[in-house]
Amino acid sequence: MYPILRFATEMLKYRNAPRIGVLEAHVTTHRCWPWDLDPWIELNNGRTLTLYDLGRVPMAVRTGIIDTMRQNGWGITVAGNSVRYRRRVRGFDRFTMVSRTLGWDARFLYMEQSIWRKGECCNHMLLRAAITSDQGIVAPARLMAAAGSDPQGPELPGWVQAWIEADARRPWPPVLPPLAPADPKDDLPV
Repeated sequence: MYPILRFATEMLKYRNAPRIGVLEAHVTTHRCWPWDLDPWIELNNGRTLTLYDLGRVPMAVRTGIIDTMRQNGWGITVAGNSVRYRRRVRGFDRFTMVSRTLGWDARFLYMEQSIWRKGECCNHMLLRAAITSDQGIVAPARLMAAAGSDPQGPELPGWVQAWIEADARRPWPPVLPPLAPADPKDDLPV
């Protein structure tokens, strides 16, 4: 289940926080609760992605991006991500989350988020997001201009550019391998 109460708490906590620049980091502290755990009593990898919302959305509020999107009837959606897991976060551990926008290209915003505990990075995510409208994807430069920021983004770090290039090589849609006999109720192409 989505952590609605935790999300609402974060939004309330940062609703009047000082504004930050579009490229500045937003830092929050959280706890790993029993409902965040996997069978090995550590933070579930899928839950990690959900918890990253608790840093990313308040960050967007503090930068003014959310207000600009609302004024224009725009939304935002995750268009891809890559996570590297390195250290365990166990039940009841407190951890710090750092969220920031790295830059943008013609189609997407690129953000990084990381979870830290006791001075060590536990996991790190690179995420791309699309600004959406009824007409399709909104160019990030248009969003930045509407928000009063420089529409020309900084050059994306080399590792982000390499990820973009590698991801562009993935086949879409993916090619399905030979499948065992399927349940007739499955919704897979034959």
